[in-house]
Amino acid sequence: MRRNSYLCVFLLLALTGLASHASNRRDQKKDFPPLHKKWLEEEVVYIISPLEKQVFEKLQTDRERDLFIEAFWRQRDPTPGTPENEFKTEHFRRINYANYYLGRQSPLPGWRTDRGRIYIILGEPNDIQHFESGQETYPAEVWFYQNKAEAGLPPGFNIVFFKEHGTGDYKLYSPTRDGPQAFLASYLGGPEDVAAAYRKLRELEPNLALVSLSLIPGEDSAAFGRPSLSSDLLLQQVESLPEKTIRDQYAQKFLQYKDIVEVEYSANYLDSDSLVKILKASPAVTCVHYSIEPANLSVSQYGDKFSTTLTLNGSVKDEAGKVIYQFDKTFPISFGEEELKSISRRPYAIYDVFPLIPGSYDLSVLIKNEVSKEFSSLERKLIIPPEKASVWVTPLLLGYKAEKVEAGRNRLKPYQVGGVSIFVQANRTFTKSEGLVLAFQVWGLPPSLRDEAEIVFTFLKEAQLFKSFSRKAAGYPTFPDVIETVALSDFMAAHYQVQVSVRSGGQEIAAGQDEFDITPLEKMARPWVYAKIMPGVDDPVFAFLIGNQLFNAGRTEEARLRLEEALKKKPEEADYALALARADMTLQDYSRVETLLLPFFGQAKPPRYEMFVVLASAQYRKGEWDKALNVLERGISHYGLNTNLLNLRGECYLRLGNKTEALRAWEKSLELNPAQPDVQKAVNALKQKDGTAIRESS
Repeated sequence: MRRNSYLCVFLLLALTGLASHASNRRDQKKDFPPLHKKWLEEEVVYIISPLEKQVFEKLQTDRERDLFIEAFWRQRDPTPGTPENEFKTEHFRRINYANYYLGRQSPLPGWRTDRGRIYIILGEPNDIQHFESGQETYPAEVWFYQNKAEAGLPPGFNIVFFKEHGTGDYKLYSPTRDGPQAFLASYLGGPEDVAAAYRKLRELEPNLALVSLSLIPGEDSAAFGRPSLSSDLLLQQVESLPEKTIRDQYAQKFLQYKDIVEVEYSANYLDSDSLVKILKASPAVTCVHYSIEPANLSVSQYGDKFSTTLTLNGSVKDEAGKVIYQFDKTFPISFGEEELKSISRRPYAIYDVFPLIPGSYDLSVLIKNEVSKEFSSLERKLIIPPEKASVWVTPLLLGYKAEKVEAGRNRLKPYQVGGVSIFVQANRTFTKSEGLVLAFQVWGLPPSLRDEAEIVFTFLKEAQLFKSFSRKAAGYPTFPDVIETVALSDFMAAHYQVQVSVRSGGQEIAAGQDEFDITPLEKMARPWVYAKIMPGVDDPVFAFLIGNQLFNAGRTEEARLRLEEALKKKPEEADYALALARADMTLQDYSRVETLLLPFFGQAKPPRYEMFVVLASAQYRKGEWDKALNVLERGISHYGLNTNLLNLRGECYLRLGNKTEALRAWEKSLELNPAQPDVQKAVNALKQKDGTAIRESS
C-alpha cells in the first residue's frame, strides 16, 4: 500500500507538471522577431522537441532561423519526394480547427485550451460523447481514439475533458488528480472517497462513470475502487508523443554544421547509420575503416542515365583540437534505368579507409549530395594504440559476407583483413540463414606463445550464455588475421553479444567484444557498396600521409623520415617534395628546400602556388633576397596578387633597403585584406619620419 500511495503521489505531481508544461513553454519569452516568435510559441509549441527548441533559441540570425524552420518541417514530411508536406498541412488544419471550434466559449484562442492542445497532438477523435450539465453533474466530453498503436499508445483509449465546478474552459481530466467526484455538482463526500463518488456517478451517468477511473477500455479499475495509474501514464505519453515520433538529431547537426556547410545544404540534414573500425594494414601501419549509410540517395536524370556526386570532407583532430589529418574525396555515381530500379530497393553504403598515427582523436566526416543538396555526418572518438603496445585485439568486425581480394593486385580495400574483404552493415543485424563472418586481428602476441595460445569465442543471448567454442591461434594460417564464420541456424531472433578472449596458460591476455541482432525475417536487403580503394601498404602514399600527420602533430624529425621515404619512391611527385620542404623549413634546413623544389621550376607546367611561397621563404631566410624576389615575381605572374606573396615581397625589399617598394607591396596587401594588424604596423612605421623601422618576419 505504501508503494501504491507513493506512486499515486508521484503520478499526481507528474501530471500537475504536465498540465502546466505547455503553458510554461509558452511563457518562456525570447526576443525573436514576430514571425519567429509566433512560430515557436504558438504554431509548433506542442510538437517541437526540447532539443529542437534549444537549438532554435541558440540561432543568431533570421536567416538561420528560417533555414531551421525549413529543416523542421522537412524532417516531418512523410513524402519528401513530393511538393506537398502532408504533415505540415494537417498540423495547420488542426490549429485552424482548434481556433475556430474549440475556443468559442473561452477567453483564450482555441490552440491554448486543453482540448485544442490534445486535438493538435492527436488529431480528430474517432468518436465524441457529450455530457451536458445537469442538476447533479457538470458538463464533460469523452474523446475516443484508436489506431494509434504505432505511436506506442493503446489500441483504443479515451481522453476526457470537464468543466471544473461547471464553469470556464473544458479541462483535461485525470483519474488520479481529479477523480469521479470532479463530475459531481452535489457530491458531499471527501476527496479520498473515490469509490463512493464512482458509485454516485454511475447512478447518474453510467457511460461517464466508465471512463472516470480508467481511460483505457477493458481495464477494470472499478473493481479496486481507485483510479487507474496507467491512465495517467497514458496522458504523459500523449503529451510527449510529438517529441518521441521525430528523430531530432538533425537539429544538433544543423547547429554544428550551419557555419560549415553551404546555405543550400543546411536545412537538409539526412539521417544515416555509420560504422568505424580500426585495423592494421601492416605491423607499422594502422588504418581507420569507416562506412556511412545515408537514409536515401537522390539522383538527377539525364536521358536514360541517373547520377549524382557525393563529396566527403573529413578531419581528424587530437585532444587539443589540432588538425592532424584532413581530406576531401569525391564519389561520382551513375546508373542505368534497370540498375537504378534494382538499387532503389536496397540501402547504399560508402566505404572508405585511411592510415592514422597512434594517438587519441576526434573523427568528423561530412558527406554531401550535390544533386539534392542534402548532408549527413559521422563523429567518433578514435584511439590508435602505440606501435609497441602489449597484446591487443582490434575491434571486432561482424560481417554478412566475405570475399577474397583478387590475387596479384596490391590494393587495400575498406574492411580488408589480410587477403579477405569483409562486407559489413552498421546495424549489425543478421538472418538465421546467413553466416556471421567474425574478423579481427591479434597483435603483440610473442612467437613463443603462438603455438599454445587459444582463442575462445563466447556468445551471450540477452546476457545469458548461449554458445562457446575455442580455436588454436596457430590454426589460423593468416594469423594475426583471424576470420571465423559462424553458422546462425541455431540462433533464435534476439539480441546477442559476442566475446573474443585470447588465452595463454589458462589466463586471458587480450579480449574484444561486440553486439548484434538476429532478425526473424528470412531475408534482409543488403546495401550496394561504393568503396574508395587505396594502393597497397608499400605504396609511397602511406609514407606521405603518415609523414604529413606526424608533421601536423609537431613530430617534425619523424615526419621528415617518412616524407623522405615517400619522395625516394616517387621523386617526380610534387606533393611529396613540397611536404618534405615544409618539414625542412621547420628544421631550418633552407638549402635542402631549394634542392627539393628548384627541379619543379624548370618544367613546362608551372609549380603549385605553395611552392613559390616555400621556396621564396627559404631564400629569404638564407639572406638571398634578390633570388626570393625573382621567385615571388614569377609566382605573382602565374597566380596573381596574393597577400602571402606581397607580404614576403615587402620583407625582401625592406631587407634590400628599398623602402618605397616595400611600402607599395604592403599597402597593396592591405587593399586585398585590411585585417592584417602586423602589416599595418609595419606600414605605419615606414611612414614615420626616420623610416628606419624594420619589421622582423616571424
